[in-house]
Amino acid sequence: MHKNPGAGEIKRILEESRTVAVVGLSDNSYRTSHAIAAALQSFGYRIFPVNPNLSGPVLGEEPYATVEEVPENVDIVDVFRRGEKVMPVAEDAVAAGAKVLWMQSGVINEEAARYAEEHGLTVVMDRCIKVDRAMLVGR
Repeated sequence: MHKNPGAGEIKRILEESRTVAVVGLSDNSYRTSHAIAAALQSFGYRIFPVNPNLSGPVLGEEPYATVEEVPENVDIVDVFRRGEKVMPVAEDAVAAGAKVLWMQSGVINEEAARYAEEHGLTVVMDRCIKVDRAMLVGR
């Protein structure tokens, strides 16, 4: 069973990371993914919308169909997908050379976590990146 990193390690990840691919980001400002991505931008992260259904910019950033298509290095892949849909995202994160696979609150996939960890990624599962950022790092 997956065990998340401790608070100190999560804090370090959040302090050292600069780029976040937000998988499942919606262009609907009322969706949780949109609000959290906007908060990440306000914290100073560069976000990359990853959603093949997007046709135009979201939060001022061009969307991509996959993490691997993002033209810059991605530190964190933040996942807003149902648990059963995470394995392809984990494979995409590994292929893209990301450092962290972060599954948002309520998103759980043990197989995807194991795969990502076996390929060198740190995995955070069933936690909100916005809440952790605010609690552990602050403004």
